[in-house]
Formats: sequence, structure tokens, C-alpha cells
Amino acid sequence: MELGWLLWGTAVLLLLHVLMELSPTVNFALRIGFYCVLCLVASALAAAACLLINGGRTVKNMRIISAFVRTFKYFFGLRFEVKGLENFKVEGPAIIVSNHQSVLDMMGLMEILPDNCVQVAKKEVMYMGSVGLITYLGGVIFINRKSTSSAKMVMSEVAKTMVAENVKVWVYPEGTRNCTGDLLPFKKGAFHLAIQAQVPVIPVVYSSFTTFYNPKTKLFTSGKIKVEVLPPIETKGLTSDDVTNLTDRCFITMRETLFRLSDRPS
Repeated sequence: MELGWLLWGTAVLLLLHVLMELSPTVNFALRIGFYCVLCLVASALAAAACLLINGGRTVKNMRIISAFVRTFKYFFGLRFEVKGLENFKVEGPAIIVSNHQSVLDMMGLMEILPDNCVQVAKKEVMYMGSVGLITYLGGVIFINRKSTSSAKMVMSEVAKTMVAENVKVWVYPEGTRNCTGDLLPFKKGAFHLAIQAQVPVIPVVYSSFTTFYNPKTKLFTSGKIKVEVLPPIETKGLTSDDVTNLTDRCFITMRETLFRLSDRPS
């Protein structure tokens, strides 16, 4: 009986392997499915560890979460090449802005996440089972993107909290995932926040995933991700009149860096 189950199991695994080799769609679906399951399982385990070690919601839990997520790259054959980590070493709080490409961004985020850093995420993430639980425990700041007044109110509170608790806040200024190899126009919320709190903006750029990950073509293989943390941009003395200029400056710098890291002509 046990031998029969072993033979059936081996046959299924061989069939899946053949299908993955023959069909990019099957390969993509299986890898994405495994990634989702891995996120749920790792989140549940990390949540238990966070509760046991720190007792509840705190940015300190990000160290525990990061330790779990940083193992993901080995399952998917991804390698990170990181430069500029010294640019995170600014005294006091800061706003970190980075490009937002896909569900895989979490791996890139946790690979370089500095201490005392929380993210801003859409409110819907809270309802994603164990993933929602772990983001809550990690101190993630949730905003309602459908309510402009609510988002502005939250951002105002974030500015106060950031300074009072000396934390860095990680924001995706594109506002949504974008796996085109380029940047979408930046929303100005993060830059309003930086100027309001008079804290520096630290741009972070990840090379394009398109060489190994593309949902449109059902591509998902192993690959290398280049990451560069750029020098901080000071906002002391700037006012709300400078928000557009600051936004444009970050966009241009990050776009040029994205093309350089991705070996694309600018």
C-alpha cells in the first residue's frame, strides 16, 4: 500500500516537472501558487514568533519577519546584488521611496530593510489571513486609498509618529504594481509627508524583474536583482511649494538608476 502511494506520488511529481518544462503557463501557475502558500505558512510561523518574543504589534517584529522572508530567495533561485546600504545610516527618521513591480517586491524589501522601519500599505492587506496578521504585528501603517481625506489624515498622523518614535517609513510612490520595466508617475503623498516632517527622502531602486518575471508572458524563472540605495535628499527648509519639484527630482533620479541597473538605454 505504501509502495503504491510512493509510486503515485513519484508519477505526479514527474508529470508536474514535465509540464513545467513544456508549458510556461503551468510553470508560472505552480511557482506563484507555491509563493502564495509559502507566504501564508511563513506569516503564520513568524506571527507566532513575534507574539512569543515581543508580545504584540511593534516595529521590532520586522527583524523576525525579515529573517523568515529572506529565506524565500533560495526557493526561487533569486540572487540580490546590493549597493549603498550606508545611505540608510541617517540620524533620525526618514522617508524611503522605492519602485513597485510585483508580489515579489516583499522579498526585495526584506532583503535590505533597515532597523526601525515600517511600511505604508493599502487597508485591504489586513484581511489577507496570516499575511494580514503579520503585517499588523510588524507595525505596517494601513491607509484607505479610496478615501483621499482618510489617506491625508493617516499621513499627517504618520508624520507625527515618525518623528516621535524615530522610525523610517517605506512608501511605494507609484501607488500600484508596475512590471513594465519603467516607472509610473509618482503620487505626491510621500513627498508631502517628508516635507511636513522635515526628514530626508532616501530613494531605493530595484532593477527590472522583466528578464525573469512577467505575468503577461507567464515567465517566472530564477534571476538576479540589483538593488541600489541612493544618497538621502534633504528636505529641511522646504515647504509645500517644493513638493512637485522634490517629486520630479526623485522620479528622474530613480528612473535613470532603474535603466542603468536593468542595462537599458535611458
